[in-house]
Amino acid sequence: MEEGSFRCDANVSIRPRGQKEFGTRTELKNLNSFRHVQKAIEYEAARQEDVILDGGKVRQETRLYDAAKNITLAMRSKEDAEDYRYFPDPDLLPVCISDEELALWKSQMPELPAQRKKRFQTEWQIAESEAELIAFDPYLTGLLEKSVKIYNEPKKIANLILGPLLREMNQRIAEGKDGKLGIEPEALAELAKIIDSGLISFKIAADIFPDLVNGGVMPEALVKERGLAQVSDTGAIEQAVLKVIAANPTEVEAFKGGKTKLMGFFVGQIMREMKGKANPAVVNELLMKHLS
Repeated sequence: MEEGSFRCDANVSIRPRGQKEFGTRTELKNLNSFRHVQKAIEYEAARQEDVILDGGKVRQETRLYDAAKNITLAMRSKEDAEDYRYFPDPDLLPVCISDEELALWKSQMPELPAQRKKRFQTEWQIAESEAELIAFDPYLTGLLEKSVKIYNEPKKIANLILGPLLREMNQRIAEGKDGKLGIEPEALAELAKIIDSGLISFKIAADIFPDLVNGGVMPEALVKERGLAQVSDTGAIEQAVLKVIAANPTEVEAFKGGKTKLMGFFVGQIMREMKGKANPAVVNELLMKHLS
């Protein structure tokens, strides 16, 4: 009513005093004011009384109220008072389905998203929230499954899909473009593989991802072409570690005093010194060696 509109349906039935059974009801549709509700009910109650006193029976039906004439008019009858249907349905023949037919149809059904999510969780140990994001998107599902057939590391490939790949998809959608990318499963599988081999870090993988999304480029060749291969040479990394430690004596003392969260600060400084190419595992190992 706060919007200036009002609609009411009123059910009306009467019964003689002392009678236990309810009378047959009629439904008054689309009354649009309190005044019309009052007038329509009063008229309908009097109409039903006249019908009964004349020896007739009240029909269960839907009626409309004509405010200009102050009468109710039959709109449609109820086919059956039990199920209270508005419209008669055609009679339908029984349909008999055999167990064999059900089994055949079930065997022909594709894997549903909920089943796929459960399989990703149980077989590939992908976290529930991540499995759900991929399983309910046919494009992401296809990319993951095809890539895993090439390089059997589903969790690592899933991390690439839910990280840099989704970032690129969302960026394209924000620009009004099709969210599907041109990256091939072979490229995605190879990217996960060269991260595992230590050739590049996950950060470098994320940095080069925009160059892979249009297809036609393989990550290992791109990394070598741009000289982005990760440095695992302990000598070069140790020099960077010692330089960062020497440049930050206050942080070193704080770390030794128990502020171990500063490890992230040191790793960041070393990665900056190495232009992001240092092997993180080697960095952490050498940092702990010198800070302790």
